[in-house]
Amino acid sequence: MELDYFYRKTPLIEKYLHNLDVLRKVVDLLPPLPHLEENLRRKSLLKSALYSAKIEGNRLKLDDLNANYSYTNSQSLEKKEIYNILHAAKKIYAEKSVSILNADFILELHQMVLKDIAPDAGNFRTEPSAIFNQAGVAIYMTPPPNKIKELMNKLIKQVNNSREPGPVNAAVSHFIFEKIHPFLDGNGRIGRLISTYILHKHDYSFRGLASLEEYINNNRQTYYDLLSLNQKDITGFVEFFLEALNNQAELAVESIKYTPSEKPEDTLLPRRREILEIIRDHQTVSFDSLRRRFYKIPDSTLHYDLKKLQETGFIRKLGTTRGVLYTPKREIEI
Repeated sequence: MELDYFYRKTPLIEKYLHNLDVLRKVVDLLPPLPHLEENLRRKSLLKSALYSAKIEGNRLKLDDLNANYSYTNSQSLEKKEIYNILHAAKKIYAEKSVSILNADFILELHQMVLKDIAPDAGNFRTEPSAIFNQAGVAIYMTPPPNKIKELMNKLIKQVNNSREPGPVNAAVSHFIFEKIHPFLDGNGRIGRLISTYILHKHDYSFRGLASLEEYINNNRQTYYDLLSLNQKDITGFVEFFLEALNNQAELAVESIKYTPSEKPEDTLLPRRREILEIIRDHQTVSFDSLRRRFYKIPDSTLHYDLKKLQETGFIRKLGTTRGVLYTPKREIEI
């Protein structure tokens, strides 16, 4: 297998690249809202993980995931899939210092994504594989196992030495990675994470708020049709990838532009923010009602959250017996 795939610089590709550069400059000019953006980024990363799993057939919805983004003690394989992707994505954003892509980093991502799911997590495949259509017919025979390391080293070198714009590099590398198909399972998820790494490295992550996977999931059939093309000209896939990034980057910019000024509650951890919103919505709330809402959270943890909300002046505690109620405090004192 040769990695001699190419794309043509069509007017559409030039348009998308220009738009992305404009959007990137807009983001640079917008004032930073660290706490608000952290909340937005947390939700965006969770959505990216969710939709990356949904592309592969996961059936869960955003409402099925808890505020702590943890599957501790969960037996749900689908939840593990999502949270594993989330943790790998967080690693990418936390390690921009990993400036040169390497095989160890890719294997580490695979180990994280397939943790507690597949026994070969963190290892390239050692047996033949193929890509099948919905009818079970093999439509693409992947390279033999003894060629995987050689092909991956070529791809890694190509990614690191590329002079193409970051978004194009991310698109081309994703296509080639899927053709190499270096793992028995998790190729799509790892391929999209590598694209995320490349975009982040080249400052096209839009503060971590552009969920590329959401667009791909909504256009899943087109995505798979373009990936399954058996030709060297991959212009169509590059156009699709850039269209997806443009679409999500525009949404990211809008989310920042039209976000109001930061408020004290924007500094809260996700669950405490949710508790506060419930108390504000209902005005008076009992501990039992909160316990029913957060039935997977230990009582001691909920009591601690409520204590912290009281200490920071967000809520008041009415009464001292088992019938205690919580109500919002009118003036915040921090």
